[in-house]
Amino acid sequence: MKVTLFATCIVDMFQSNVGKATVKLLERLGCEIEFPESQVCCGQPAYNSGYVKESKEAMKRMIETFSNAEYVVSPSGSCAYMFHEYPHIFAGDPVWEPKALALAEKTYELTQFIVDILKIEDVGAKLEGTATYHTSCHMTRLLGVKEAPMILLKNVKGLKFTELPGKEQCCGFGGTFSVKMAQISEQMVDEKVRHVEETGAEYLIGADAACLMNIGGRMGRLGKPIKVMHIAEVLNSR
Repeated sequence: MKVTLFATCIVDMFQSNVGKATVKLLERLGCEIEFPESQVCCGQPAYNSGYVKESKEAMKRMIETFSNAEYVVSPSGSCAYMFHEYPHIFAGDPVWEPKALALAEKTYELTQFIVDILKIEDVGAKLEGTATYHTSCHMTRLLGVKEAPMILLKNVKGLKFTELPGKEQCCGFGGTFSVKMAQISEQMVDEKVRHVEETGAEYLIGADAACLMNIGGRMGRLGKPIKVMHIAEVLNSR
């Protein structure tokens, strides 16, 4: 099975370890990975900020970049969801709407792809310790991926899982929200950090690099010893 990796900006620029873990994991599960270097930003930050016309140029490039892909897989529920928004954004456009729809139909978040398409629930991962899981807003509420991460995590040998209090609450990142509403964002991430501490977990796991960057950055500044891991890194642990 050929899989085309949609790495996302944050993974590409700040968390290349997540991209590497994603590739190694999928290859171990029997996939052949392609990485088109022409991929750019999916357009979400600009689009959500109201720059619709400008963001469409990036979206068109992404549509063309992944036009020949069999499956598009991303280690980010938020960015994968943005591809699913493309058909709505290009609705009524006789050229780009059908292309956008084709891309949306073959795009999956990493855990969603493993569980729903590869039909694998145990990837043979092993990680000793206690962990809790942050459910990111876009992945859970908009993309609708809720069960797949939990199925995979509960099959990681040696990992004891504890549920995060207030798991449905946003971490305060929200893309440009954390910049425009910095004080509110800080209060939200502080609350999230307190909830993580309440679990007594050694690891905080998530499936969106942006959320983990926000929460992990705050915990680092507060001197918290909890290790932050993307789910791709956990599932690639042996």
